[in-house]
Amino acid sequence: MMQSGAKSAPAGYKICKSLTQTDTVPTKNDSVPVKKDSTIKVQVKDTFDLKLSKDSLDAPIEYSASDSMVLDIPSKKLFLYKAATIKYKDIDLKAGKAELDQQSQILVATYLKDTSGKKVGRPIFKQGDNTMVSDSLVFNSKTQKGVSIGSFTQQGEMFVHIEKSKKINKDVFYGKDNVFTTCNYDEPHFAFRAKKVKFISKKLAVSGFTRPEFEGVPLPIGLPWGIYPLTQGRHSGLLPPQFTVNEQYGLGLEGLGYYKVLNDFFDLTLRSNIYSYGGWQINVTPSYRRRYRYNGAMSFSLINTKIAFKGDPDYTNTKNFRLTWFHNVDSKARPGTTFSANVNYATSNYSRYVANNPFQNFNNSLNSSISYSKRWEGKPYYLTVTANHSQNSNTKLVSLSLPDIGFTVSTIYPFQKEDYVGTKKWYQNLGLGYNGSFRSTVNFYDTAFSMRQLIDTFQWGAFHQFPIQLSLPALGPLQVSPSISFEQKWYAQQFIRQWNPATKRVDTIVYKGFYTGEQMSFGINMSTALFGKKVFSKNSKIQAIRHVIRPTAGLSYKPDLAGKDWYEGQVDSTGRKIRFSKYDGSIFGAYGEGKFGGFNFAIDNNLEMKVRNKKDTGENAIKKISLIDGFGISSGYNLIADSFQLSPFTLYARSNLFQKINITAGATVDPYQEDLKTGRRINRFVWQDKKSLGRFVSGNIAVSANFKSKVKDQSKDKQKKDEEKKFNENRSSQTLDEQYRELQMVKQNPAEYADFNIPWSASFSYSLSFSKQIRSDYSGYDTRTTQSVTFNGDFNLTAKWKIGTNGVYNLDEKKLQYLTAFISREMHCWQLSINLTPVGYYRSFNITINPKSGILRDLRINRSRYFYNF
Repeated sequence: MMQSGAKSAPAGYKICKSLTQTDTVPTKNDSVPVKKDSTIKVQVKDTFDLKLSKDSLDAPIEYSASDSMVLDIPSKKLFLYKAATIKYKDIDLKAGKAELDQQSQILVATYLKDTSGKKVGRPIFKQGDNTMVSDSLVFNSKTQKGVSIGSFTQQGEMFVHIEKSKKINKDVFYGKDNVFTTCNYDEPHFAFRAKKVKFISKKLAVSGFTRPEFEGVPLPIGLPWGIYPLTQGRHSGLLPPQFTVNEQYGLGLEGLGYYKVLNDFFDLTLRSNIYSYGGWQINVTPSYRRRYRYNGAMSFSLINTKIAFKGDPDYTNTKNFRLTWFHNVDSKARPGTTFSANVNYATSNYSRYVANNPFQNFNNSLNSSISYSKRWEGKPYYLTVTANHSQNSNTKLVSLSLPDIGFTVSTIYPFQKEDYVGTKKWYQNLGLGYNGSFRSTVNFYDTAFSMRQLIDTFQWGAFHQFPIQLSLPALGPLQVSPSISFEQKWYAQQFIRQWNPATKRVDTIVYKGFYTGEQMSFGINMSTALFGKKVFSKNSKIQAIRHVIRPTAGLSYKPDLAGKDWYEGQVDSTGRKIRFSKYDGSIFGAYGEGKFGGFNFAIDNNLEMKVRNKKDTGENAIKKISLIDGFGISSGYNLIADSFQLSPFTLYARSNLFQKINITAGATVDPYQEDLKTGRRINRFVWQDKKSLGRFVSGNIAVSANFKSKVKDQSKDKQKKDEEKKFNENRSSQTLDEQYRELQMVKQNPAEYADFNIPWSASFSYSLSFSKQIRSDYSGYDTRTTQSVTFNGDFNLTAKWKIGTNGVYNLDEKKLQYLTAFISREMHCWQLSINLTPVGYYRSFNITINPKSGILRDLRINRSRYFYNF
């Protein structure tokens, strides 16, 4: 028993003993008094060793409610009513009513009902990245286990409705009577129903027997079990095929393959097409990437084409391949140095036998480029090294240019000091520069490749230019610029053309060696600008029109340094002769013969207009519109020539009217007449016999326009732009195969990418080009013309139906080159698309019904047919 007056210590605490003090009185026996330590010793108990109650919380808890809070002290329970919130560690709970038991650390939450009996304040339970909305839930914060009734959650693109769920830890929970879908409606248009499902957050879901249902009606089919990936980003797996029917290939499965993630920097995609007539195609695409350093991919495609069966008159069996390589180095990896590659090589008939791509069927040319460049920091040097490839599938001619080296020295001012005071001397503005390049080429036919052919067609050449310029102070409104330029070309071959009376044709004799050609010019140019402006009244819609004229004129002299390289050669049995250069057909071409001493001139024009927007009175009330971006003419006159003194006129014009219609045009007009039989020029002006500036010897014009209606819903338009921006940001992480397939998918199936938020859109383009070219037998000139029209458009038949078409009309052959059309049906979470190609190498149609969600993109009902048209 405790003595009277003694106080018991609270539970969990101990009573400290009394303080102990030592004696400090000196002893008499010591001759020298000794002082004892007078420090008081205190015995203190560490408060962290205190015993805590078993029901104590190990972290702060925040709670609130808009109606009332009740704290039951004996039972240690807290009740929150209306708009209750509880925050504890990584748990965030919001509910109409909530209860917290401190002893068991169990959270209980449920909803309330308003006066109409509607549920309000359904519990929203959030832990980490997982959010679940339920009718009621019970959760133990200590064991991380819980049970919920009538729950809804979203896992990636999947919306999951669970009648009863059981959470066993932070990332894993089980569901009973599950309905999961990609439709975001409370009553989804389609769903998959499973009795039991296990969810592992951000990884996967595993279910037992699963059956689909539409509008709540179950289908009499199902899957015995299912695995549904929920991870974001790359992961290995099978790539499902698409069933197709082709008149020439037979039945087929397209796109069957496998995607393998080898490591964080490397992956591999394998796809294949298999057809019942024996044809097949294999595509292998490895890709690699190192963030902030480089990324790239290769692709190899092998096609074994079998059309019909053996013995059939249409039987065809060919093999073709295609090899591509893409590589890009991040500019931040090595500042001042760049390296990129874009290789695209294929056999001549590869594009012809790609069954479901009308755009590629008409692609007759392939081009490749590998380039390296380096710029020296703080110095005027710049180096480029490239390797180029071009290929024409019609002629089967392949041209390689490697290496192609260019070296440039930017303008330097040798007489200019780094630190100077006062006005510069005129000679300090004297600048020197250098431009040089070296190139070698070979040509061969892919059907008759041989090393001898490579040796016979090998050429190389070099070009050097030394420009000298002087910037003089402006003379009032005039800017004067004198210049001197010296050029030299190196040649490895000379071409001598001789008439062969036996074969009655021109033979070309090639002499190999090292040859040079030079050219030098002197000149002085003057330029200025003239401004004109027409101002209208303040109330007029057109406020002003501005016209800018920029004339330039100059005097120049060029000696005839290349005259020694020109000669006359007979070209027919009548003895007619044409002047040739020994270097016609070389890599860098030949210099023109004859002296030039005269003047040249050019005039450039620009026309702009300011208009007032009557609906806007702010800063944007007046808007500047460009009517003509530029149009002009240039020519020259040779004062020392004995004939053909006036140079051809060069005309050009460009405009982007109202930001809708883009127009570019150019032409070359020869002021001299021509011999109608031979096409050769005559030293007589055209306007001496008829009212005309001259003869059009070449020209081009391109007109394109794009029109579309206003968007129906601005919020949807903003959402789409945000999605496109996010897509473009993530595009760099896609493999080459993924980017290529996405692009081809959009082109081949426009119905699946229809934008119903734009009621209608239309675009067209027209291109025309012509030029006079000498015939191969030198008997005269022919005018070659190419022109075509491209059109594209779509419109909404109703709010849910859209129809569109696009194609190309060849005006030279006066026929459609290809034509495609589509019909699309908006079905909220699903989409119906019909694509038809009635004109082209391949005629085809396909009908597809598929979900819009990316996670279910391979869950589609497809019917396709393809027909050859050759």
